[in-house]
Amino acid sequence: MKKQQLALIYIILLFAGAIANVYKEPVAATSTDEPVVIPDEAIRLRILANSNSDEDQELKRKIRDEVNKEITEWVEELTSVEAARKLIQSRLPEIESIVEDVLEKENMQQSYSVDFDNVSFPTKLYGNFIYPAGDYEAILISLGEAKGANWWCVLFPPLCFLDFSNGEAVASAEETEEKQVAENDQAEASSLVIDEEEEKEEVEVKFFLVEWIEGIFS
Repeated sequence: MKKQQLALIYIILLFAGAIANVYKEPVAATSTDEPVVIPDEAIRLRILANSNSDEDQELKRKIRDEVNKEITEWVEELTSVEAARKLIQSRLPEIESIVEDVLEKENMQQSYSVDFDNVSFPTKLYGNFIYPAGDYEAILISLGEAKGANWWCVLFPPLCFLDFSNGEAVASAEETEEKQVAENDQAEASSLVIDEEEEKEEVEVKFFLVEWIEGIFS
């Protein structure tokens, strides 16, 4: 009788350990990756095309290449945003001349404007760099009606080898919060279903153990 009791206790302990492993919650993984935020002390270049037609977009790219090539040489030796700002302001007429030369060469009759001011930008994610929405200091070149897709880069510090226009548009903070709330609600609902299923399974296991033990004694 004692051997049967010891065997029974041993089997119950084995089942208890197995059940504990089944219901053990996994440890949540954490990520240390954080997006890199470019400092606000950056001067950008933004070019707005007249429209999204192939012709207007091609013109935008040609003006981009010529303007970018010139300005990159101006700022490559500069070490402060104040010096870059002063230099760019003094050479705005040269940028206008570059735009006008490209328009004439391409035989395009379009109006244009070149401004250096605070320009509104949406939130953009490019690689590990995130740019929050806001007004940033920038050279803004507007071609024609300026209703086409834009191109932009960071002139200072020199980052115009990156085409930030191809980055990913990021939702506003309010949209992100609403999405997070919806995801949390869905997760809670799923958790309730899982909890109910686990509870049912646990009751069934316990009921099976009781029947099995009673069968041994009987």
